[in-house]
Amino acid sequence: MSAPASAPPLAPPRPRPTQEAAAARWHSAMADGLRAPFWVRLLPFLLLAADLLLDFVLPATTAAGFLLTVLPVVVAFSRGPLPVAGATVATIALQTALAARVGHLTEQHHLWVYLATALAGAMGAGLAWQRRRQARDLVRVRTIADTLQHTVLRPVPARTGGLSLAALYHPAEADVAVGGDLYEVCETRFGTRILLGDVRGKGLDAVRTVADVIGAFRIAAHETPDLVELGHQLDRQVLREAAERGDEELFVTAVLAQHDHRAHRIDLVNRGHLAPLLLGPGSVATVPCPEQLPLGLGTLGAGPDGPTSLRLRPGQTLVLHTDGVSEARDASGGFYPLPGRLATLESTDPRTVVAFLDRDIRRHAGPLADDIAVLALSPVG
Repeated sequence: MSAPASAPPLAPPRPRPTQEAAAARWHSAMADGLRAPFWVRLLPFLLLAADLLLDFVLPATTAAGFLLTVLPVVVAFSRGPLPVAGATVATIALQTALAARVGHLTEQHHLWVYLATALAGAMGAGLAWQRRRQARDLVRVRTIADTLQHTVLRPVPARTGGLSLAALYHPAEADVAVGGDLYEVCETRFGTRILLGDVRGKGLDAVRTVADVIGAFRIAAHETPDLVELGHQLDRQVLREAAERGDEELFVTAVLAQHDHRAHRIDLVNRGHLAPLLLGPGSVATVPCPEQLPLGLGTLGAGPDGPTSLRLRPGQTLVLHTDGVSEARDASGGFYPLPGRLATLESTDPRTVVAFLDRDIRRHAGPLADDIAVLALSPVG
């Protein structure tokens, strides 16, 4: 397929994560990671109140300061080493005051209470230091994961090349920023080019494949006029990676799309992926899109010669999705009825569609068992 004679101007590049943005996320995450829950911060005061109340109700000859022995350790769960040291000194001072009030300041068992409190303070300071160190390490890992997600899976622009877009992405593992699903949108001289796919497998190998395929797409999308050939280039990239790993079963299912905003046409190439859905006012239809073999398996057979063309009219939204959406199961094992649920929507706006699916899939399936990715796109005006 040749390039349009008059190509639309390129949209400004999407902003990439900057060092300032990463630093802001780091400081915000550090503040959240080091801030203990409110009830944990309240515990030292509750313990102090309980000890003073006990001291009040006990006979006048009894000092109840022994309850405060564990106070420095309790403080360590919400504060740093210096506050723990200060709490230790204050606790021993209060214990001596309570003991002196009843004339037991230097009695042997009170002396042991003072010593035990000092030892608890030393251990509490060590605990606080270790807790903060682990919190920093955890925040660092999460910040790196967040930066990785913003680098590999850049935010989808709300509008580009005559299209309004919205995306939904949730890895199955809540503490992992990038899973085995992938998407990308590139504004090129050939039109707006879109990729959505699903890597076979999970874990770090799948994330590596995601990064490789998206990186190859970002380069080839700007240099390859023909959409089918673009798919072949990605196929060869996955083949090279499979050879490097010695993984003969590596493949990626994907849908490639190219939007010509002047002709209101979108071309589709399906590399072994789920067929897109066309959402219109009161209707949902599966787009008949002949399948080629998944990326990485292209040498096993030939597919259709050209892309499938679809006229995308205002008010219609094309929905691309991975099998984590359609195969999300409820408690009884039933699959998520994606077309039927989309048919209940009154609006076809991409943002409305994505927001609805985000809520509805979780309501249907609860915790996710697989990664999910959705791209919804419709013509502007």
